Amino acid sequence: MDLIRISNVSLALDQGARELLRAVARKLGTMEENIRSYRVVRQSVDARNKENIRFVYTVDVEVAKNPKGLLAKHRTNPHLKEVQPFRYQPPQAGVEPLGCRPVVVGAGPAGIFAALTLARQGYRPLVLERGQDVDTRTKDVAHFWAAGELNLDSNVQFGEGGAGTFSDGKLTTRIDDPRVEVVLATLVEAGAPEEIGFMQKPHVGTDILRRVVTNLRQELVALGGEVRFGAMVTGLLVEQGRLRGVVANGGQEVEAEVVVMATGHSARDTYQALHQAGVELQAKPFAMGVRIEHPQGLIDQAQYGSMAGHPKLGAADYHLTYQNKEAGRAAYTFCMCPGGQVVAAASEAGRVVTNGMSDFARDSGVANSALVVSVEPKDFGGTHPLAGMEFQQDWEDRAYRAGGGGYKAPAQTVGDFLAGRPGSDLEGLGTYRPGLTPVDLHSCLPTYVSAILEEAIVDMDRRLRGFNSAQAVLTGIETRTSAPVRIIRGEDRQAIQMEGLYPAGEGAGYAGGIVSAAVDGIKTAEKIISRFQKGD
Repeated sequence: MDLIRISNVSLALDQGARELLRAVARKLGTMEENIRSYRVVRQSVDARNKENIRFVYTVDVEVAKNPKGLLAKHRTNPHLKEVQPFRYQPPQAGVEPLGCRPVVVGAGPAGIFAALTLARQGYRPLVLERGQDVDTRTKDVAHFWAAGELNLDSNVQFGEGGAGTFSDGKLTTRIDDPRVEVVLATLVEAGAPEEIGFMQKPHVGTDILRRVVTNLRQELVALGGEVRFGAMVTGLLVEQGRLRGVVANGGQEVEAEVVVMATGHSARDTYQALHQAGVELQAKPFAMGVRIEHPQGLIDQAQYGSMAGHPKLGAADYHLTYQNKEAGRAAYTFCMCPGGQVVAAASEAGRVVTNGMSDFARDSGVANSALVVSVEPKDFGGTHPLAGMEFQQDWEDRAYRAGGGGYKAPAQTVGDFLAGRPGSDLEGLGTYRPGLTPVDLHSCLPTYVSAILEEAIVDMDRRLRGFNSAQAVLTGIETRTSAPVRIIRGEDRQAIQMEGLYPAGEGAGYAGGIVSAAVDGIKTAEKIISRFQKGD
């Protein structure tokens, strides 16, 4: 079935399906009756004119008569083209025997989708997850936020669903890969809103994502896979450069010829174990800074003007960048959470880490985003492959001490930060729990990071009015923007000089975000499928 893709279809916010059909027919130059079916593949917001904000659609259309003639008539129109429906085809199974079922380490997006891809082809993978199932994990995280008592293996970083489970559940990605459709369709089948398939900036929300994660696990188990929680991989079993298994919880040996290593970006003890086993690692750049919070109404007004609050627009978001060419550093906003909250995201004792999250409704009334500055391996103070990890730990230690213990976070208003004043009273400000301690955040960040942040806040206000509001709150520190390490792998996706080990996802240094990590997991599983026969 050939489809005609029509882009740049613009409608007013209050126009609906009837008007969309009419507009599509008009663009195509045919009668409405000739349109057999249509599907929205992209919906975005055009807010350039804040007095007339509009939705812009891309639509795939099936016509009853003369599709070739219609395409020929519009052959010079860049907004009309023929497209083929995408159908995912897994690779053909390989011929090498596989004596043990594949093992997947980590139940984040890369691990889940690697395991699902294997299970759907009959490989019955075993997933080892150091944390707990999502329901237990949610209770552990809630207790940490309320009481400041951290569970080292069941927290915002570790457990079923990975770090993205306690986020905004953003599904935006820069990668151009047809497997993105597989990821989105799988999430919808597991309970995510159908709109994620066509929204320009799709998100699930942490509340819905938890249910989705449970349903994905249930599908995996129904297909013959297995998930073991509380199973922390502490070592590798290696013979002559060939993997023969992993060690869990310090002593339990799990035999495996194939291991997908999808640990996430915070499994620092796993990085150390890999390094000790001779796996080639490399320090890589990341970014660090703070979370910044504003009233959501301020962001809505800045982005939507008089149309702020329109029920079809919802809570506004933003993405801002700043470049200091002389210093060779960039600052940018990251993981922006409309209508959300700043959360305690520590995974190690005596260290403070922040993140942001939103429910699907994005209705907290507070907007927050990471505001971070790029850091490079030359900043880490050494050439060891784990120097970036140790750099993170050092600054997280300082943030914990500045917060006064109990995982309270150091914080400061933007006005105080820009004026170089000590932190003043934050009563009634900020959403971070277990609580905030007013401090001068310059003491919690490298000098070059805080200097660029000052410049960036002022510059970003020129594009988003109110961004440098004196009462906006900065909460420190944000360090887990991406992995500080890359596990070097070859074209076959195996770790260099470690046959059978397949690093995947964000923790391996090859993805950034839920969708790209999931796609990386799928591609890794495909390499395994194309090489090995199914086990008995």
